[in-house]
Amino acid sequence: MNYYLVGYMYCGKSTFGRLLAEAKGMDYLDLDRAFEARYHYTVPMFFDRFGEEAFRTLETQMLHSTADLDNTVIATGGGTPCHSGNMDFILAHGTAIYLQMPVDALVARAIRSRNPRPLMHGLPEAEMRAVIERQLKERESIYLRAPIVIDGENPRIPQ
Repeated sequence: MNYYLVGYMYCGKSTFGRLLAEAKGMDYLDLDRAFEARYHYTVPMFFDRFGEEAFRTLETQMLHSTADLDNTVIATGGGTPCHSGNMDFILAHGTAIYLQMPVDALVARAIRSRNPRPLMHGLPEAEMRAVIERQLKERESIYLRAPIVIDGENPRIPQ
């Protein structure tokens, strides 16, 4: 049994994933960190050098490599479930958990982040908010396919 954490960037998938794995006695895998270890680029550096399409192709390959895992909590990137039928893959290979957060909380976390994501790098707050609102609106229906939805501001480990 695997858990796949989905949700918008800055919602806390990595932090919650480590806590969930520890509480359940499971292994933990952060797809972004695994991508960086395999390709020797940070996600922002890869985006800048090769573009989003190349990133999404390799990200999907990384996701599909989790098919052989068991007893693992997998934190996906914010866009991972929204491309290439990846949410179907996630639902076929484990239980998806959506860490849901309101736009205001996501913007606040984006502003405080020491590691700006490629789509947010260098944006003023108003533009950042507009991007988050637009993308969350586009992605939420996919995230909500997860059978478990958790309040990202006050996450609780599911039973």
